[in-house]
Amino acid sequence: MKAFLIDLGKCNGCYNCQIGCKDEHCGNTWLPYAQEQPEVGQFWMKVNQYDRGAVPHVRVAYIPTMCNHCENAPCMDAAKDGAVYRREDGLVLIDPAKAKGQKAIVDACPYNVIYWNEALEIPQKCTGCAHLLDGDEPIKIPRCVDNCTVDAILFGEESDLDLEGAEVLHPEYGTKPRVYYKNMPKRFIAATVYDPVEKEVVIGAKVTASNVELGNYTTETDDWGDFWLKEIPAADWKLTIEKDGKSVDMGVSTKEKDLGLGDIALA
Repeated sequence: MKAFLIDLGKCNGCYNCQIGCKDEHCGNTWLPYAQEQPEVGQFWMKVNQYDRGAVPHVRVAYIPTMCNHCENAPCMDAAKDGAVYRREDGLVLIDPAKAKGQKAIVDACPYNVIYWNEALEIPQKCTGCAHLLDGDEPIKIPRCVDNCTVDAILFGEESDLDLEGAEVLHPEYGTKPRVYYKNMPKRFIAATVYDPVEKEVVIGAKVTASNVELGNYTTETDDWGDFWLKEIPAADWKLTIEKDGKSVDMGVSTKEKDLGLGDIALA
């Protein structure tokens, strides 16, 4: 079965995959695979940008998203008359003719990656560029893969891809996606520690985030008084900062977002 593997550690947010998808499908009709993609309102490959933390402790993550070509595809269950079907290679496609008027296909996707074409009254999404895979052209990979200059997006047989450590979006949905991600961003806590008396940053302070069930994560402030506790789970934490007999404790939570705590006085 075909699958995609996207390495977020390589993705630099250049949007080449998104642009390539638009170039391939806007103004081009690839029947019976798909009608043309509208120039606006649809992104069969979309690079989502996430600004994490708070100034000055900010990180940006880019996550390309597309149809997951799920093994347990809800859109297939919602479709009538075989309007959504799975190819032998595993790609899930929407038949433009059979799907006319079936807006329930759009509503069935928990990932919100199926779009409604109001003018044509059809649902549309990523086809995995099946027309390229089946065509006579030398390029036998999806356009988004071909357009990625940093090789962040790979496509091939699921069994041939290196999926060690890879994750899928929203595994709780139970859809068994065939789009995998490596280096998915995890939560962080960051801040600048300073001495309010000396009015200087504190270098080499020990910083510990502790959770009864998850244990401790530790680091130290650097030459600018900054610390970054990276790759930590989403949870409630007791944050302790200490040096030379001075300490500060606070309760923080990464359940909802990454934390850029700004300046913290060590007194």
